[in-house]
Amino acid sequence: MSFATLALVVVVGLLGPLLILPRGLRLPVILGELAAGIVIGSTGLRLVDPSDATFTFLADIGFALVMFVAGSHVPIRDPRILHSLRTGALRAVAVGVIAAALGAGIAAWFGTGHAALYAVLIASSSAALALPMVDALGLTGPRVLDALPQIAIADAACIVALPLAIEPGRAGPAALGALAVIACAVVVFLLLRAAERSGGRERIEAWSKRHRVALELRINLAVLFALAALATLTHVSIMLAGFTFGMAVAAVGEPRRLARQLFAISDGFFGPLFFVWLGASLNLRELAANPRFVLLGIVLGLAAIAAHAAMRATGQPIGLGILAAAQLGVPVGAATLGTQLDLLAPGEAPALLLGALITIGVASIAAGRQARAQPAPSG
Repeated sequence: MSFATLALVVVVGLLGPLLILPRGLRLPVILGELAAGIVIGSTGLRLVDPSDATFTFLADIGFALVMFVAGSHVPIRDPRILHSLRTGALRAVAVGVIAAALGAGIAAWFGTGHAALYAVLIASSSAALALPMVDALGLTGPRVLDALPQIAIADAACIVALPLAIEPGRAGPAALGALAVIACAVVVFLLLRAAERSGGRERIEAWSKRHRVALELRINLAVLFALAALATLTHVSIMLAGFTFGMAVAAVGEPRRLARQLFAISDGFFGPLFFVWLGASLNLRELAANPRFVLLGIVLGLAAIAAHAAMRATGQPIGLGILAAAQLGVPVGAATLGTQLDLLAPGEAPALLLGALITIGVASIAAGRQARAQPAPSG
């Protein structure tokens, strides 16, 4: 990989931020970055080689950081969440049961043998997508609070389940690897909490700020990469390492200075690079050669929307149910893992992302309607 290639990747990645310029669309930035990668990658002009070892490694760093940020967005410390935890957990379980049935049916219909994988995809939610939508649209009220733990639980559970579902033959070793990563993340949480209570974190932050050495960022990156190394060693996706570490930081409370620093390196460089790489690695020509996978992507997206919208039967507004169907990390992880391990049929990886894009588009529309339907604030 050359500097010319790197410059091209960064420049085309600017298509992502351009998507947020039209008011009212509220399209996620990653859509533009994925589209840019598709244009310059295997599907389009083939200006970059997604199999390049350096490009792939930089993308892995971006993936770990993206999932860390997603984990840090889970509102673990919000006291209001505790009151809605039971309702949210029950709805997440109910969606999971529906997803298991739908996943089995879809796998049988298309003859792929990936019932467990499809079930995890259908049941998944994305805190990294849904929570910013809630904030941007000003969605409030007890029903919104009930939806937040549902999204967070589904997101966390499906990220843990993905390595087991995508390669059932290695479910035992994958489960042990996942437990090892989660156990280390718990240890990290305990250490972070001890440092927070003793005032050690504040002293480190003050010293770092005074000497301008970004010590907190260096420490957190070291921990993130160590967990990613453990995940790689135990053949578990680095998405689990990033997400569990992000949740550990969220449980303690992410310092604002660290949040700004992580935002700069993640959203400013490594995150866009990862999504451009992912788009470049997808060969949509395979979808054209296998039209049934276009239908698979559409069916997966609609199944996820239907499974979450079914929570209307429990009293959840249908707009919030569809918002909970928005997917990101799990489909991306499935496409990435499946491509790297050669576990998916030609055209199946882009089909998974097509399904995710459908959920994002429909969730954006549903959330906007939900915002317009809620009562205006008094005063």
